[in-house]
Amino acid sequence: MNIVSFMSSYAIPIIFLFILATGMYKEIKVYDVFVEGAKEGISTVVRIIPALVGLMVAIGVFRASGALDLIVYALKPVTSFLRIPSETVPMVILRPISGSASLAVLSDILKTYGADSFIGKLASTLMGTTETIFYTLAVYFGSVGIKKIRFTLVAALIADFVGIIAAVWICTFLFGG
Repeated sequence: MNIVSFMSSYAIPIIFLFILATGMYKEIKVYDVFVEGAKEGISTVVRIIPALVGLMVAIGVFRASGALDLIVYALKPVTSFLRIPSETVPMVILRPISGSASLAVLSDILKTYGADSFIGKLASTLMGTTETIFYTLAVYFGSVGIKKIRFTLVAALIADFVGIIAAVWICTFLFGG
């Protein structure tokens, strides 16, 4: 058994035991704290459900209406200049909005082009180098009631753009494009 396999098998039980031991050492009622946290989690879910439902409906309408295809077509000169393959542009557009929508696009790309193709490797890399910005803002900022997200949104979109360009550059360098 190699070290990675060993660590992955025992990581969660060790962390669990460490938390229990620390709680006992500090005389904290671990179960009571856990139950209290679970109650807070449920109330957080209830507060953010409207934002999540709205986001999911908007994504469904966006894809079904053909607007995504229109945007991909309109962005073709820019994406060609940046050497972003047109097959990955729907994922680049949907990734900041929804992880599940971008995962569906990734699945389609991998079925169509294969995991070992340049497009497949780039799409997989894009999935790991970008973030679901709007979902994250809706969930985390919405759960604590933050309404002024302007600067966070701009910084996140810049980071996402840098991640996209870096993914394209690194994949082209490593795998040839």
